[in-house]
Amino acid sequence: MTTAPWRDPALPAAARVDDLLSRMTLQEKTAQLYGVWVGAATDGEARAEGVAPHQHDMGADHSAEEWAELITHGLGQLTRSFGTAPVDPALGAQALTRAQRRIAEAGRFGIPAVAHEECLAGFTAWQATAYPVPLAWGASFDPPLIEEMARHIGRDLRSVGVHQGLAPVLDVVRDPRWGRVEETIGEDPYLTGTIGTAYVRGLESAGVIATLKHFAGYASSAGARNLAPVRAGVRELADVTFPPFEMALREGGARSVMAAYNETDGVPASADPGLLTELLRSEWGFTGTVVADYFGIGFLQTLHRVAGSPGEAAHVALAAGIDVELPTLKCYGKPLVEAIRVGEVPEELVDRAARRVLLQKCELGLLDEDWTPEPTASHIDLDSPENRALARRVAEESVVLLDNPDGLLPLPPDARIAVVGPRAADALAMLGCYSFPSHVLTHHPEVPMGIDIPTLLEALRTELPDAKVTFAEGCGVADPDTAGFEEAVARASEADVCLTVLGDRAGLFGRGTSGEGCDVTDLRLPGVQAELLDALVATGVPVVLVLLTGRPYALGRWEGRLGAVVQAFFPGEEGGPAVAGVLSGRVNPSGRLPVSVPREPGGQPWTYLQPPLGLAGEVSNLDPTPLYAFGHGGSYTSFAWEDFRGTASEIPTDGTYDLSLTVRNTGDRAGADVVQLYLHDPVASVTRPDVRLIGYQRVELAPGEAGRVTFRFHADLSSFTDRSGRRVVEPGLLELRLAASSTDVRHTARMELTGPVRELGPDRRLRCEAEVSTPA
Repeated sequence: MTTAPWRDPALPAAARVDDLLSRMTLQEKTAQLYGVWVGAATDGEARAEGVAPHQHDMGADHSAEEWAELITHGLGQLTRSFGTAPVDPALGAQALTRAQRRIAEAGRFGIPAVAHEECLAGFTAWQATAYPVPLAWGASFDPPLIEEMARHIGRDLRSVGVHQGLAPVLDVVRDPRWGRVEETIGEDPYLTGTIGTAYVRGLESAGVIATLKHFAGYASSAGARNLAPVRAGVRELADVTFPPFEMALREGGARSVMAAYNETDGVPASADPGLLTELLRSEWGFTGTVVADYFGIGFLQTLHRVAGSPGEAAHVALAAGIDVELPTLKCYGKPLVEAIRVGEVPEELVDRAARRVLLQKCELGLLDEDWTPEPTASHIDLDSPENRALARRVAEESVVLLDNPDGLLPLPPDARIAVVGPRAADALAMLGCYSFPSHVLTHHPEVPMGIDIPTLLEALRTELPDAKVTFAEGCGVADPDTAGFEEAVARASEADVCLTVLGDRAGLFGRGTSGEGCDVTDLRLPGVQAELLDALVATGVPVVLVLLTGRPYALGRWEGRLGAVVQAFFPGEEGGPAVAGVLSGRVNPSGRLPVSVPREPGGQPWTYLQPPLGLAGEVSNLDPTPLYAFGHGGSYTSFAWEDFRGTASEIPTDGTYDLSLTVRNTGDRAGADVVQLYLHDPVASVTRPDVRLIGYQRVELAPGEAGRVTFRFHADLSSFTDRSGRRVVEPGLLELRLAASSTDVRHTARMELTGPVRELGPDRRLRCEAEVSTPA
C-alpha cells in the first residue's frame, strides 16, 4: 500500500500539509478552522449560569445529531471536554479517546481534533491540582519555580489527551479595579514577561501548546470594565502591553496566541491585521496559530458592530489573521462557506489559516498514520503528591509580609488566637475564578470538591497545636450584615492576638468580588469587612490582618494601627498551610508585591509606571503614592547589601555594563531576598516612567551566608518608542538603581550612553541577565 505524501513523516511538514490541502474540499478546509463545544450545558442550571460571556445567546451547544454531521468534514478543535462539567479524569480521558476516534473515522482523512482546556492556575478539571493564581506567581519573583509548575500542568494535560492550554495571561495591570487582575502576573511588563515566559517554557516542554492571551490591550479597558474600549496610546501599547508577548514568543516558544475581546481606538483586536498579521507575524516572525477568544468573532457582529452578518464577521477575522474560531462554530462554518461560494470572501484566506492549523497538527503528530487517541498514562492522578508539594512551594514563596513593625509575627506557639473573618474557614477563599471549584463546581453543589483544600483556620490549628484558637466569622464577604460583629469582638477581646482574615470571593460575571466580569468602582474592601476590621482594632488587642484576595485593596485607613499585615493572592489548594506556615514562622516569607497596594481607595487607576505628571505633586490635592510599593515585601531575617561595584561610567548605545553587589543574610534563620534593578531616565525625547524594572534576582541564603549578584545591563534595555513610532536607544545620562522595591533604593550607578541614536529591530535584547555566585 502506498502512503500519501501528507502521511509520510520523512517529508518536511510544509510539504505534507501542501499535499493534504490540495486534496481537501472547501468544507473540509473550513472544518479545520473551528472548535466544537459539545455538552457546554449538561443541565438547566449549568446552562443558565454559563462559564463564558454570552455563552448561550451565541449558540454554544450542539446536539448529538449536529455533532455527527459536523465531523464528517473533520474538526479543528474540541473545546473543554474536562472543563465544562465535573468529569472523573479517567472516564473523561476515555470519553475524549472515543470522541477523537469518532472524528478520525468520520472524515475522509482520519485527522483528529486538537483538544484544548483552560489551565490558568492548573488544569481546570475536576480533581486536578488548584495552584496559586498568576498574581501569586508574580509575587514569587521565581521564574524557574513557575516553569516547573507549568511543566507539571502540561504533563497532566497530556496524560488525558489534551494538546493545547489556554494560558498564560500576559495582560499587564493598568487599573487594579479590573476584575481579572487575579489572572495577571502584575503591573510591570518585565516581571510579566519573565514569569510568563517561564510558564510557557514549562507547558511547551511537556508537549502542550501554550496560548498567550489576551492579545492585546485587554487590561487597559476604560474604567476597568470588562470588555470596555481601550484608549491606550501607541507608546503604552508598544512599551507596556506588547513586550511580555514578544518575550514569551521569542524566548518561550509559545505556539499560539489568543486575540483579545477589546477594541483599541475603534478597531477590535479580532479585526486588526496590523496587530495579528503585521506585528505578530511580519515583525515578530510568529508562525503558530491565532485563535479567537470565546465568541470573539461573533462579537464583531453583535458587540462591536463592524460586521453585518456572521459571514462578514468571518471575513473580517480571517483577513485580520485569526485562524481558529473558538469555542464553537458560529461564523467559520456555513456562513463562511456560503460567503466564499458567492465570491464575498477569497478562498486564499481559508487556505492560509488551514495551512497554519494543519502544520500545528503535523507538529503534534496528528497527521501520522501511527497516531493513537489513547491517553499517555495508564494511571491518571491529576492531584498527585508531587503536584501538591509543588503547589505548596509556589504558595509559600508567594506570600508577602507587608508589615510587621513590632515583630508580632511569628505567632507564639501557645498563644490565645482569635481567628475572625469571612475568609478564614472557607476553602474557596484560596481559589481564583479559573479554578475548577470556583469556575464550574459552583453550578454543581451536589458534587464534592474533588481535592483537599485546607482552610486557613484548619491549617493554623494544625500548625500551632498548643495554641488556643477560637473562631467567629464576623460578616460575609460582600453582604452588608453586621450582626456577627458582636461575637467577633467578644472572641478578639478574650485573645492575645486577633488574626483577621479578609478578602475576596472569586467568581464570574458579577457572581464574585474578584474574577472575570467582577469589576469594582473603587478599592475598598468588599462588603462591611472594613467596618469589621475597625471594630476589631478598637478592642486594643493586637490585630494581624491576613488578606486572601485577587487584587490589592486600599489599606491606608489602618496605617500604623495593625500589628502585622500579610498578603496572599489566591494561593491555591495548599494556600492554607502556606499562610499558616508564615504566621507560625515555619516559613520565612519571601514574596514581593507584583502590584502596588494603594493608600486610598480612590484616585485610581494608578500603577508605579508613571511619568513625572503621574506622581504626587503640587498641582493636585490627590496623592496617588501607594502605601506599599511595587516590589515591597518583608522577611523574618535581615539582609545586608555590601560591596557594590559597577564596571564603567560611560558605554556606547550598543554597549553593556556590569554591576554587582553581595547580599548577606545577617539574621538567624534562612531566607530569600529579591534584588531588583530599576532604570531611571532623567531626560528623553518623550516622557518616560520615573522608574521601571529591568532585572531582578531571587537569592536564597542560610544564616550568615552571602551571594554575589551580578547584572549585565545592555543598552537595549533602555529603549523605548519615540515620537515617530521607532524603538530607539538614545544617548544621554541614565541611572541604574539596585533596590528592594520600586521606592527602596539601596545603590545607584550613574552612567552615560554615548554615540548616535540607535534604532532597534526585533532582535533586540529583552532581558537583563543575572547570576548569583560565591563572593570572592
